[in-house]
Amino acid sequence: MRWQGQQLGVDDTSALPGMERMDGLVRSVTPPEFAGMTFHEVLCKSALNRVPGASAMPFDWTVNPYRGCSHACSYCLSPDTLILRADGRQVPLSEIGVGDEIIGTEQRARYRHYVRTTVLARWTTRKRLHRVTLADGTEIEASGDHRFLTERGWKYVTDSPVAGERRPHLTTSNRLQGYGTGARSSVPPTSSDWRQGYLTGMVRGDAMILHKTYDDGKRIRSIHRFRLALADREALDLAKNLLEQIGISTMVRPFSVPAHRRPMTAIHTAKKQDVARLEEYVAIPSLRSQEWSAGFLGGIFDAEGSCSNGIVRISNANEELLSLTEEALAAFRFDAVREPVRPNGVSSIRLRGGLSSRRRFFDVARPAITRKLDVSGAAVKTSTDLRVVKIEDIGHDIDMVDITTGTGDFIANGVVSHNCFARKTHEYLDLDYGADFDSQIVVKVNVADVLRTELRRGSWAREPVMLGTNTDPYQRAEGRYRLMPDIVGALTDNGTPFSILTKGTLLRRDLPLLSEAAQHVKVTLAMSIAVFDETLQHSIEPGTPSAEARLETVRAATAAGFRVTVFLMPIMPHLTDSVAALDDALARIREAGAARVVYGALHLRPGAKQWFFEWLEREHPHLVSSYRGLYPGVSVTAPKAYRTWLGKRMRPLLRMHRLDGWDEDDHPRGRPQPGLAARTPPANSLGPVRRTGPAASGRPRVAPASEPTLF
Repeated sequence: MRWQGQQLGVDDTSALPGMERMDGLVRSVTPPEFAGMTFHEVLCKSALNRVPGASAMPFDWTVNPYRGCSHACSYCLSPDTLILRADGRQVPLSEIGVGDEIIGTEQRARYRHYVRTTVLARWTTRKRLHRVTLADGTEIEASGDHRFLTERGWKYVTDSPVAGERRPHLTTSNRLQGYGTGARSSVPPTSSDWRQGYLTGMVRGDAMILHKTYDDGKRIRSIHRFRLALADREALDLAKNLLEQIGISTMVRPFSVPAHRRPMTAIHTAKKQDVARLEEYVAIPSLRSQEWSAGFLGGIFDAEGSCSNGIVRISNANEELLSLTEEALAAFRFDAVREPVRPNGVSSIRLRGGLSSRRRFFDVARPAITRKLDVSGAAVKTSTDLRVVKIEDIGHDIDMVDITTGTGDFIANGVVSHNCFARKTHEYLDLDYGADFDSQIVVKVNVADVLRTELRRGSWAREPVMLGTNTDPYQRAEGRYRLMPDIVGALTDNGTPFSILTKGTLLRRDLPLLSEAAQHVKVTLAMSIAVFDETLQHSIEPGTPSAEARLETVRAATAAGFRVTVFLMPIMPHLTDSVAALDDALARIREAGAARVVYGALHLRPGAKQWFFEWLEREHPHLVSSYRGLYPGVSVTAPKAYRTWLGKRMRPLLRMHRLDGWDEDDHPRGRPQPGLAARTPPANSLGPVRRTGPAASGRPRVAPASEPTLF
C-alpha cells in the first residue's frame, strides 16, 4: 500500500483529506468478528481537516477517524462452488481469476438475461460456513453474508449478526433464481468408459469408415480408411487426442466443402490395423455403464447435436443410434421426446425441461463444442424447483473466495449470486475499487490524542466541527475501536461545538455521553436515511442498518433531549421521488419524533457516478437513458428544473406532516443551514462557542446533500 507518502514533515497535496499527513502503518489485523475485513491501524499526524475554500460545503472543519466503510458486507462462497464460464462450462470458483470471462445477468424489459461479463477482482477470506439446500438437490456453501437472487429480490443467507440490525435473509418460503445443479451427477471425462462412449458416439454419428477392394486388372488392392471431418476444431482435437490414447494416430488435413459452408478440417488414417482397432473399439458393448452412456451423449451431441433457441436436439437417421441416445438419456433421468421422422428419414430427440435440464445435460455429457453451450441472451426463467428447503450453520470456518464482476453478479451452482461492490475513493492508497473500500478499513488509532493537541493551539477559534461527512464515524468498526467517545470528549473539553451525521445505529451507545457534552457545548445530531423501501435499500446500501433501525435511533436521540434532523437524501429520480414514497418516508420520520428534514436530489461525484451507473444498468436498465439526460457528461447535480420540481413536491408534504424542512439549495456555502438536531449548552458552559454565519442564528453549518451520499 502507498504509505511512502505519509512521512513526517512531508505534505502530499494529492492525498485524500486526512491521509496526506499520516505517520504510518502500525499493524494490520483481521479480527474474527469482522470476517473478510482487514483493519489497517495507523498513526495520523493531523485530526482536524480543513475543507478547501473552493468547496461547496457549508462548514470548514471535519474529523474522520476512519477511511473506508465497514457498513458494507463481504460476500463469500466455498472454493468448490461451480461458476458458469462464458464458454458454457462450469468450473470451481477456486479456478476463476481476474480477467476471466464468465456469465452474469442484466435486466432487460420484463426479465433478467444471461450475459457475458469479466471478473474484475478476486479475494479470499475465512468465514463461518453455511449450507443452503434447494428442493432440486442443489447445495450451496457460503458465508451468512452472501446474497442470492430470489423471487422477492436479493437476500442474505442469514439475518444480520449485529444486534439491533435486520436485513432480508433466506427462509424456506423463498425460491432462488437460475437453473440449479441438482444432485450433481457429472461424470469426469477422464475414465476409460467415458472415452470409449464418446468415441462411439462421435465415430458412429459422423465419421466414415471405408473398406473397399479395387481390381484394376493387374492386381487387387484393399483400402481401409477412417475419416472424421468437422467444422468445430474443439471436438476434432478431442477425438484425435482420445484416439491417440488408445494407440491410433491420425493425420490432419483441410476438408473440401462448398464455398457457402463453414470451413472444415478432417482427421484420417489408412492403416489397416488402426482402422480395425477403431471398429472394434466403437462396437456397442452389451453392458453399458453410466460413464459410457455419458461419453456417448457427449460424442453424439458433438457429432449430430444442436442447441437452437435453447432447445437441445440430437438428430440421426440410424435407428440404433437413436435408441442408444434415448437409453443414455433415460439412464440419467432426462425428459426427452422423439420427434416425427422428417421426409429425409432423419428424426430428432428433443430434450425437455428448460435451461436447468440443458445445463445438467452439458454437465453429464461434457461435449467439446463450446458454441453449443452458450447461454448468453437467454432469459433467467426458473423452470426447476429451486425452493429453499434447508439453511444450515455448519459450525466451523473455512477459507472462502469471492469475486467482483462487471455485471455485479455471477452464476454459482446454477443460481444468480451477488458480488461485492466498493467505490473509488480508496484507490489513492493502492486499495482496489472492487472490494477494498468495504473490506480494507484504515483506522486512525491515535486520532483523539492528535485532536486534543490541535485543539490546544492558540490559533484554534473553536469553529464548528463536522463528523460523518466522508466516512461514517459510527460504522461497524467503531464497535471495535471506540474512537468516538474520546473524540467527543476532546471537543467538549475544548468548548468546540460539533455535529454528527451518521447512518449507524451505534450512535445509541454514546447518547449518554453526548447528552452530557451538550451541557457544555452545542451538539447537533442527524441521521441519514435515503431509502425506505427495504429491497431497494439493500440493493444500493448493502450492509447498512435498515431504515426502521435508524428510525429507532432517532427515537432514542429524541428521548435523550435532542431535536433530531433526518437527512432525506439523496432523493433518486424515478426511484424514491414519487408522492407515495416521499409521503411514506415523511410519515415514518415524523412518527419517530424527528423535528426537521433536510432533503436534496442525488449528487453523482466522480467515482460514485461510475459505480451508480453500473448499478443502475444492472438493476434498473430502463432508467439509464433518463439518468444520462439528468446527469450528462461530468455533471454532478441534477438540473435546476428537477430540483425546483422536487421542492414543489416536498413542501406541501412537509406541511402535511408538520415537519420543518429545508432544501439543500436554500443553504449555500457561507450561510448557516438549520438542518441538524441540537442541544444548546447552558450559560456556564466551558469556553466560548464561536458561531459562523449571522450571529443571531446560533446554528453551526452542516453538510449539504452532496456529502451524506450512499457512496
